[in-house]
Amino acid sequence: MLGRRSSFSGLFSRDIGIDLGTATTLVSVRGQGIVIHEPSVVAIEKRSKRVLAIGAEAKEMVGRTPANIIAIRPLRDGVISDFEVTERMLHYFINKAQQRSPAIFSRPRVVIGIPSGVTEVEKRAVHDAAINAGAREAFLVEEPMAAAIGAGLPVTDSLGSLIVDIGGGTTEVAVISLGGIVVSRSIRIAGDEMDEEIVQYARQKYNLFIGERMAERTKIAIGSAYPLPEERTITIRGRNLITGLPEAIEVSSVEIREALSGPVNVIIESVKSVIDETPPELVADLMEQGIALAGGSAQLQGLAERLSEETKMRVWVAEDPVTCVVRGAEKILEDLDVLHKVLAATQRTHKPRP
Repeated sequence: MLGRRSSFSGLFSRDIGIDLGTATTLVSVRGQGIVIHEPSVVAIEKRSKRVLAIGAEAKEMVGRTPANIIAIRPLRDGVISDFEVTERMLHYFINKAQQRSPAIFSRPRVVIGIPSGVTEVEKRAVHDAAINAGAREAFLVEEPMAAAIGAGLPVTDSLGSLIVDIGGGTTEVAVISLGGIVVSRSIRIAGDEMDEEIVQYARQKYNLFIGERMAERTKIAIGSAYPLPEERTITIRGRNLITGLPEAIEVSSVEIREALSGPVNVIIESVKSVIDETPPELVADLMEQGIALAGGSAQLQGLAERLSEETKMRVWVAEDPVTCVVRGAEKILEDLDVLHKVLAATQRTHKPRP
């Protein structure tokens, strides 16, 4: 659902789509594809607030900076937590996209994917940040809609489609039909909470304090939501909370699955809740179409199998799930018919449930 209306005389020209994610920001240029895929991290000097690095360079500083430098993520749970830093980050990414694509106008139009559960104040903050960062016009599209379009679902047809977009800060669950969202949930539990659960598990079971990067690496390597054909182990390194000395512990995929069970169960319950509120005619469509998973955390091993077992439906992971939202934004820029149908859907009353 677009957050700002405007008149359209034709297709957007040399414009860009942005997936402003909690963990990662992706930028695509119409007709050129994805040109930027970098972490949503900014390193700043604590006293002067001077920006020292943004994106991949700043991500390398997380947990490794001296006292006068802090590496922060200006978006938390899918919304802006630091407006000024977010504006600078957007300005950096828009400028970088222009440098890589010289044909872009100096002030391009921008389509930005945002969580469906954000407030009007949060929408205005994203919009204003984009305008202040150099965009001529900014249009906001709900992430589940953009993800569904990017995943190739028939969102403008009369068929029902169910998309589960699991990012870093939020999980978006939505049933889409005729270009609009029929039922949806936006919960602030996703990849970040999974990492935090691994940190807490290591602390409570082994008295080992590990960083976010180690937790994320562990989740990617052996994290799962369903028993694996062959269980694996990984060595995690951190600081022993009792001795204060460095320590390495070997943990199994069974343990990490136990650590991740909380966030995974909440996500599954959200999907079941959305299905429960879906009109019967669309449920029949969903049983035929299945459930599409998008977003970086949708790549958690065994998640599709676990969700399929819980819902009794076919569940599949979209091709390149990380880029679904930004690819959907690009398709909206390329296809005026899709844009008009999505705009028309804003006329419907739709209030996402928390």
